[in-house]
Amino acid sequence: MPAVALREAFAGKADVLTPDLPMHPNEALAFICELTDSEKPDLLIGNSCGAFYAQMIASTRPLPALIGNPHFRMSEFLNQRIGQHEYKSPRKDGNQSFVIDETLVGEFAALEATQFHNCNPGCRDRVWGLFGEQDTLAHFEPLFLTHYSHSFHFPGAHTPTAPEVRTWYVPLAEQLLTHYTSL
Repeated sequence: MPAVALREAFAGKADVLTPDLPMHPNEALAFICELTDSEKPDLLIGNSCGAFYAQMIASTRPLPALIGNPHFRMSEFLNQRIGQHEYKSPRKDGNQSFVIDETLVGEFAALEATQFHNCNPGCRDRVWGLFGEQDTLAHFEPLFLTHYSHSFHFPGAHTPTAPEVRTWYVPLAEQLLTHYTSL
């Protein structure tokens, strides 16, 4: 999984926080805001829905972000998947199932309507997008480029493999860290 690969790649160099996020988007955003306020990270990294959150947080705080395959229309994605599901990765609380329902879809739809409202020229260069050329789920690079200026590609799919994380995500994260921690 990408989080494990990031922790391994930065072992001994940086602390990588990979918490389980709440299912509901407003709770997840509040949780990430509290975490960034208390831990003061140097960089946000997210993929898919995590990238959706990371770009919103980065536009309200002076944090650089690397967002991979951002899914800016989670409501459309979730609406096609109403019902009970299993998380891909084990969660710390042991709960492995979740339910997608109309309420959750509506919560994402409401957030999507305002997701770019805090974008400003100051965050345009510090949020970088990484897009998998084989991604069959999220095709939002054109939308990303209407708000941000740095777009990169890797040959993978929507969820990067550990080797792809090491080859593509880690070097870009290091570049962001080098640039924004030296300012």
